[in-house]
Order: sequence, then structure tokens, then C-alpha cells
Amino acid sequence: MEEQIFIYFIGTAGSGKTHLTKAFSDYLNFKKIGHIIVNLDPGAEELPYDPDVDVREWFTLEGIMEKYKVGPNGAQIIGADLVGTIANDIKDDIELYNAEFVLVDTPGQMELFTLRSSGEIIVDCFGRRNGIMVYLFDPIVSKTASGFISLVFMASSAVFRLNLPQIQVLAKADVLSDDEVERIVRWSSSPEELYDNLAIESKSLSLELFLMLKDLGLFRPLIPVSAMTGQGMDDIYDGIQEVFYGGEDLEKVYG
Repeated sequence: MEEQIFIYFIGTAGSGKTHLTKAFSDYLNFKKIGHIIVNLDPGAEELPYDPDVDVREWFTLEGIMEKYKVGPNGAQIIGADLVGTIANDIKDDIELYNAEFVLVDTPGQMELFTLRSSGEIIVDCFGRRNGIMVYLFDPIVSKTASGFISLVFMASSAVFRLNLPQIQVLAKADVLSDDEVERIVRWSSSPEELYDNLAIESKSLSLELFLMLKDLGLFRPLIPVSAMTGQGMDDIYDGIQEVFYGGEDLEKVYG
């Protein structure tokens, strides 16, 4: 079997990671590309997909609360740390599947994966050189220039922490107007226009943050996506091909 590619779906709470994971899984099913889904959120209650490997088989948020006598917030932190202790067990289960793609649905609060050491442990265990992240920009936060620049900063911090190539997507694009989507995409590809909007909002700190991110070359074009309509799935797929195969179609590589 060819080496598995691990795709981590990462973003702030409510940005739509789980539903995008499901939508991309549906897309891969349509393309007849073998894949599995891994759920790393012990607090997930209802999932729109049936995970092939599920952290809840080892522990749940409710079980952690009962065992350690903590509340939901404390249990989430403990759960995030516990994931790192079973990384090898999860990897063993993943390897039972003959799947080219492994879609990793990360915890709802991104900092539980990107800032806790367990995230780095998972990435190292699964294989850093065959990993990539899909980072979701929340559509509502992205509507203001200051909100957008904050998300660019958070996306960049995820790159610094996990050291993985990143595909940035504008999640839930269907909830925005065409004009809003076009403006946000322009901000990502033409930072100068974003700078002008920040100046209008009189956000001096945001202007300083903008200049730092621009100097570091951390702006990249956003892909509008929708788990509801399937918009952008082709673009995510093409982005993964570009990173791992220089644009060669995976169907040909694995065919």
C-alpha cells in the first residue's frame, strides 16, 4: 500500500470542521478514493459520519468528568492530553485499513489540538512528512478586516506549532453573500486591500499585526467551501495533490 496521507481539519469552535470532514469524505467516495475518518474529539455527542477510528472507544468527556471529578472545561483539557498517550494505539487501528487518505477530525476548540503537546505527539506519530492541515476560516468572523487578520494570525500559529503544510478555506461560504465572499477572498490574495480596510476601521494594533504577517509571507489565497453544497471540494483535493504529487491526480497515482 502507498503511504497514507493524513489530512487534519482544524479551526475555531463552530467553524464547521466536522461537517467539512463529512463533506470531503462524501467527495472522496464519489471519486472512489479510499479513505477513513478518525474522530479525535472525546466530547463529540452526535457526528454526521460514522468514524472508522474513534477516540471515544478509549475515553469520553463524560467518563473523564466522572473519573477525575472535574467540570467540562477541565475534562476537555485532560482529554486533549490523554489523546497523546494513546497515539500509538490510534495509529495501530488506522493501519488496519487500506486507505490512501486519513481524514482527522480534531477537537472542537482548536487550541486543544494546536497548543497542547498532544497535537504535536499525534502529528509526529502519524507522520509529519505525510500530513497536511485544512484550516477553516469562520465566515462571520472573516467579514470584518480586523476579524480576518485575527484568523490569519491563528492559522499561522497552527503552522508554527504543527509544522505542516496548510490549505486555508473560507468555511460555510453559503451563509455569506457573493459580494462578501468575493471581498474576503480578495483580502487573502491582495493584502493591500485588507490594509486599506483595517485603516478605515482604525485598528492600529491590527495594522501592526498585518505588517508582521505580510512581511513573513503568511497570506495565501482562501478557498471558499461549503459542506452543504459541496463547493470547494475539488479545490481542496487539488491543493493536496499539489503538495504531495506536484499536481498529478491521485486517481492516476493509485490507479
